Amino acid sequence: MTDLDQLTQSLARNLKSWRHERGFTLDALAARAGVSRGMIIQIEQARTNPSVGTTVKLADALGVSITTLLDYEQGPTVRIVPADQAVRLWSTDAGSHTTLLAGAEADGPLEMWHWRLMPGDASASDPHPPGTTELLHVTAGELTLTVDGREHRVPAGSSAVFEAGAPHAYRNAGSEPVEMIMAVSVPPSRPREPRPPRTAPA
Repeated sequence: MTDLDQLTQSLARNLKSWRHERGFTLDALAARAGVSRGMIIQIEQARTNPSVGTTVKLADALGVSITTLLDYEQGPTVRIVPADQAVRLWSTDAGSHTTLLAGAEADGPLEMWHWRLMPGDASASDPHPPGTTELLHVTAGELTLTVDGREHRVPAGSSAVFEAGAPHAYRNAGSEPVEMIMAVSVPPSRPREPRPPRTAPA
């Protein structure tokens, strides 16, 4: 089985599992995610490889991270962050320093992304669930960040924080590649209400 086949099978299994966990019917998930019922059926039957945008919509609707939705590892997941990729936040001449190595959030999905945008390229995103926050740090080039129709210039070395419940987009209007690191914090999905107990027919 190829990596792509394994990913397709994992997505099919995890999507169905999380849909049942949330108590969503196919129609309910389709309405929440803005993805057709037919597409969800195809994904759950491992008959298609959805686009990144479709996968993001499904993950948002389920209140889980994309990593969780695509994960095919069994048991605890271990993530290794190489030393040269860690972020030093504070240091002194005496040698003291603080370094952000990685992050996680028990109450809701927390994702860390690496982005590379070539000149002229752009990526638009639909609104995420209310309460979603994005943090990004540009390491090279200049990013044009658009949030709810308003453009913001984010040059190398600068960071941005914004509520991602509005339409937003990332664009490279410059002549050199844009490199950035992004963290996305998604609020936990509301737990489904318990079903009323069954009653015996009279």
